[in-house]
Amino acid sequence: MEIDPRPALLTIDDALAAQSYFEGGPLTWARGDVEAALVSAPHVIGGEIEMGGQEHFYLESQAALALPGEAGELLVHSSTQHPTEIQHKVAEALGVGMHAVRVETRRMGGGFGGKESDGNYLAVACAIAATKTGRPCKMRYDRDDDMTITGKRHDFRIRYRAGVNSGGRLLGVDFTHYVRAGWSADLTAPVADRAMLHADNAYFVPAMRIESHRLRTNTASATAFRGFGGPQGVLGIERVMDHIAHSLKLDPLTVRRKNYYTKTKVQETHYGQPVTGFVLHDITKVLVDSSNYESRRAAVAAWNAENAVIKRGLALTPVKFGISFTLTHLNQAGALVHVYQDGSIHLNHGGTEMGQGLFQKVAQVAASRFGVGLERVQITATDTAKVPNTSATAASSGSDLNGMAVKAACDELRGRMARYLGERHGVKPRKVVFKGGKVRLGGVQMSFAEAAQACYEGRVSLSATGFYKTPEIAWDRVTGSGHPFYYFAYGAAVTAVAVDTLTGEYRLLRPDILHDVGESL
Repeated sequence: MEIDPRPALLTIDDALAAQSYFEGGPLTWARGDVEAALVSAPHVIGGEIEMGGQEHFYLESQAALALPGEAGELLVHSSTQHPTEIQHKVAEALGVGMHAVRVETRRMGGGFGGKESDGNYLAVACAIAATKTGRPCKMRYDRDDDMTITGKRHDFRIRYRAGVNSGGRLLGVDFTHYVRAGWSADLTAPVADRAMLHADNAYFVPAMRIESHRLRTNTASATAFRGFGGPQGVLGIERVMDHIAHSLKLDPLTVRRKNYYTKTKVQETHYGQPVTGFVLHDITKVLVDSSNYESRRAAVAAWNAENAVIKRGLALTPVKFGISFTLTHLNQAGALVHVYQDGSIHLNHGGTEMGQGLFQKVAQVAASRFGVGLERVQITATDTAKVPNTSATAASSGSDLNGMAVKAACDELRGRMARYLGERHGVKPRKVVFKGGKVRLGGVQMSFAEAAQACYEGRVSLSATGFYKTPEIAWDRVTGSGHPFYYFAYGAAVTAVAVDTLTGEYRLLRPDILHDVGESL
């Protein structure tokens, strides 16, 4: 064997020098005439910010168990956010159809994006060993192996040039994103895309250009991480806001407010999506008052004037986060719901539980649709044999997608029950009320259990599937245009920190956070 040693590409600069790219080169999106905006701007600023990777540090490390069946099938228990991807990859490795592989996920001890794709390696290895030996095979990384092998948050370098007027209002921004992907593409494309999509954060930019370099290096393959590129994109524009304030000697919060999307006029993002329901003006006002922002800012200035080494800072930072998978076809979910003759309810859906409370939220949806207590509802482990072709529990969409799929199944069953019971008692189906554990049909009332028993004896099917696909979304990632998000989530934080100017050590002293959560489950 002959080995041709080559220099390792470990950094962004190494990859740039070697022109080591995924997708053949940089991807560019543009809206408006950025160069003209920069040329005509009274002030032009420029700079660069780097942000490192981040370890997920879920409490339970990556794990998988493969159990061979008697007819060549395989059952895989996996600590994964994406059972269908495990099913797909195991089937591909074994050269069998997906119908021969069943994946079950009861729960994870944390995920944060780190179990969206990294669980494939263990599941495939266990599946091959179990198939070859005919015996169960289990693998679990210990902590140091997990941290060495698995991917992290993508580290970024963001360069910018921004044109502003004398009042601090943005006229145009030119961003360049450098993304260190690692040895495989993994989820770099959608992560880098979302960073580009969130390059505006909460601010209307009349002209914007973003050039994104997805760089291949000889390092661990970076992967999904909470926010999925959004935080990196947001940090770039927030750095621009602070640079504007510092350069023009303006208050940072005043600069941010001046550049917010308007509340009264619908404006479009740099990728052409209208921004509706923009509530950050209101959130900011409430948070400034509730956090005592102005008085605390004065206190920080007084502290810094008297202390040479330990400095303090206070900032209000907004966020506008798009909700949906940017790969449009992933915005779908399924559910399976059974009502038993004793009135108890069993359901299964495609989402996975990792401590975020998804199972509880979805059970609440089912209970509310049937008008019964939560104790009547039982959710079992996520199972590809019950709900197929699932999407990952990711993109802040787990409750939306799976909750709506469960709602669809429950509404189908409730409709069947209402039609049968209404016919028996001479009541129109829409007049049948499910509430408080009871079913009311005009002057007649029965328990939900009695209603279920009556429907069972009347040969009404009490099992239904539900399906949901996110409406009103369309996206062209090549041109960077469309309507990739169903809606935006809004919030803001006032953050107080202390920094040791000699060592760089910092501490978070106090966060004040306010989010518009809508009608929270």
